[in-house]
Amino acid sequence: MNPWTCALFITLAGGIGGVINAFLTDNGFPLPRREAGIWCPGAISNVLIGAFAAFASWSFYGSGASVDLAHESERAVLSLKFSALAGALLVGVGGARWITNEVDKRLLKESVKVAAQKTLSPQDCEKFVNAPARQVLKSVQAA
Repeated sequence: MNPWTCALFITLAGGIGGVINAFLTDNGFPLPRREAGIWCPGAISNVLIGAFAAFASWSFYGSGASVDLAHESERAVLSLKFSALAGALLVGVGGARWITNEVDKRLLKESVKVAAQKTLSPQDCEKFVNAPARQVLKSVQAA
């Protein structure tokens, strides 16, 4: 199989992993934006980061690592197995999850900074425990 076709399939699988991560988070599918001075990547960035992570992983450690693009020959045959696609999907989810967690961590740090300047009731604090990071920041700012 052509190495570029394999790379395309791997990249698509990683992008699907980014979509899965967007489904798994409480953020939905927003566009990239700034919130309280913090860049929030949104669903499009999840897909791009998932695709890049899968392609990079396949290129470094998978069957793509053995491809010599400068000296293609008839004898060099590249195969693409389901395990490589499944791995690309998982790496896509993991890469997108990493960036999502980093953004959530920054949002929660900003929430703590805002909450430290306010007096919150125990009921309000209990509401924040199970809320997504974006919602915590919005709620703390509104309180």
